[in-house]
Amino acid sequence: MGWLFSNGDDRIVDHPFGRAAIARFHLLTAAADERGMDAQTTRDLLLDDYADRLGAGSSLFGRQALHRRLHGAAPAEPARIRALLAAPDLLAQLVQACRPLRRAEADVVPSLFGTPLAPAPGWARWLPLLPVAWLASLVLAFFVPLGWVGAVALTFVLVALQASWHERTQEWDSVLLPLRTLLDVHQALGNLPDPTGLLAPFAPDAAQAGKLRRRFALSLADSIPGQREYRDWLLQANLKRYFASRAALVQHLDFLRASYRLVAELEADCTLARHLEASATFCWAGQSDDRAVDLRGVVHPLLARPAPVDFRLVAGTGAFVSGQNGVGKSTLLRTLGLNLVVARAFGFCYATSAQVPNLPVYASMHSEDAMDSGESLYMAELRRARELLALARLGPAVFVIDEIFRGTNHLESVSAATAVLHELARHHLVLVSSHNLELAPLLRDRLAPFCVEAAGEGVTVRPGVLRATNGIRLLADSGFDSAIECNAVTVFQWLSRHARGEEAGPPPVL
Repeated sequence: MGWLFSNGDDRIVDHPFGRAAIARFHLLTAAADERGMDAQTTRDLLLDDYADRLGAGSSLFGRQALHRRLHGAAPAEPARIRALLAAPDLLAQLVQACRPLRRAEADVVPSLFGTPLAPAPGWARWLPLLPVAWLASLVLAFFVPLGWVGAVALTFVLVALQASWHERTQEWDSVLLPLRTLLDVHQALGNLPDPTGLLAPFAPDAAQAGKLRRRFALSLADSIPGQREYRDWLLQANLKRYFASRAALVQHLDFLRASYRLVAELEADCTLARHLEASATFCWAGQSDDRAVDLRGVVHPLLARPAPVDFRLVAGTGAFVSGQNGVGKSTLLRTLGLNLVVARAFGFCYATSAQVPNLPVYASMHSEDAMDSGESLYMAELRRARELLALARLGPAVFVIDEIFRGTNHLESVSAATAVLHELARHHLVLVSSHNLELAPLLRDRLAPFCVEAAGEGVTVRPGVLRATNGIRLLADSGFDSAIECNAVTVFQWLSRHARGEEAGPPPVL
C-alpha cells in the first residue's frame, strides 16, 4: 500500500472528463420523483463554472459526488465538513489518501450503477481448455498428419476470438484500474488512525476491499514487457480476465456501490473543506421558515473582486428588483440564486451570515432566439414560462427571473409578466428584475420593491423602485449623436405623461 502515498503521486495529471461523465452518477441514481435542477437553471446560474472552480484538484469520483449534491434534492449534511475544517492535519492526510483516485482514466459509474452487465456466454467456461487443446493439437500434428487440420482450426478459433473481443477487453481493462484504485483507497482509509471517528464507515470492510481488489488485478506476467500480447493471443488471458472480473463485479455489486459512495462522498467533503479554507467569505447557513431570506455581506464566488451586499426579505414576500442599466441587477440575482443553491446542497453561503429557505431553485435569465429551431425570443420566453409554471406545481420553490418577456411589445410584455409572476408568487418565493417599472405597483401585494444602486466600488440594495433611469443618458456615453439623444428625451417625456394619465397631446414630430 505504500505506493499510495509515494512521491509518484506528484506525477498525477487530472484527466479532462466532460460534463456528461461528471453528471452520470446523478443521472443514474436520481429517484424518479427527485426534484433536481433543470438544464436552464444550471446555465443561467453558471453552476458548471462554479462546479469547475469548486472541484479543482478533485478526481472524477469526488466531482461526481459534488455534482450529485449540487443538482439533487439531498439535504445538506455539513457536519463532516465542519469537523474536517477543525482538524486540518487530518484533512491533509485524507486529501493525500484520496489523491490516487485522480489516476482514473475511465468512469466506473456505468458499470456500477448503469445497465446490468450481460452474463458471460456459455462457451466462456471452456476458455481455460482452449489453449491446452491448441498446444496438444500442435504436438499431435507431429505424429498424425491430419493433426495439422485440428491445429489450424484451433488457431483460427484463437484468432477469431481475439478479433471479436480484443477491443472490448481493452475497454474493460481501462475500467479495472479505477476499480482497483477505489478499493485501494477504501482499504487505506479504513486502516488510517482515526481519533475523530470520521472514518468509522470504512474500517469494517477495509479487509474485504483489499481482498476484492485482487479479483480485478492484472497478473504478474501481464506486467512483463512483451509478454501480455502473447498471453492474450495464445492463452486468451485477456478474455479469461474479462469474464472473471465482470463476474466478480456482479457478485460483489452491492459492496462496490457502497464503497464508491463512501469514497466519493468523503473526497467531496475534503474538496469542500479545502475550498472553504481558501475562501475569504463564507458562513454556515441557517434555515429560515416561510420563505424568509436574510443574507448579510453576501458575495458571488466567481467574481474576482466581489462587492458584498445585504439582502433581506420578510416571510411571505418576494422581490421586484429595479435599477439602472449596468448597475448589477443580474449579478445580484445570480448571487442570490447561487447562494440559495449552495446552502441547500452544502450547508454554507458566501456571506457573513445567512438565514435562507431550504427550497429548490429554478432560474430564467438567458432566453434567446434559436435560429436552428426557428424559435423566436418571445416563443422561447413563453416556453420557459410554461416550464416554470409546471415546476411550480411540484411543490414550494424559489424562482429567479431576469427580464421576463422581452420579446414582445411593451404593453403585452407587462401584462403577460404580471399574470405569470402573480401566479408564481402566490405559493413560491419569486426574485425578479425588470426594466418595466410598471410591474412594481401591479405586483405590490406579492413582491416587495428593491432598487440596486451604485455605492463606491460596489452596490447597495434599498427598498423602493428606481427613481432615475439612465437608458437615454447612455446614448451619449456610448457615442450617439446629440440629436438622437434629444429626440429620445422628447419621446420619453411624451410617453411618461401618457403613462401617468396626463394630457400628453399629439405624438411628437421629430
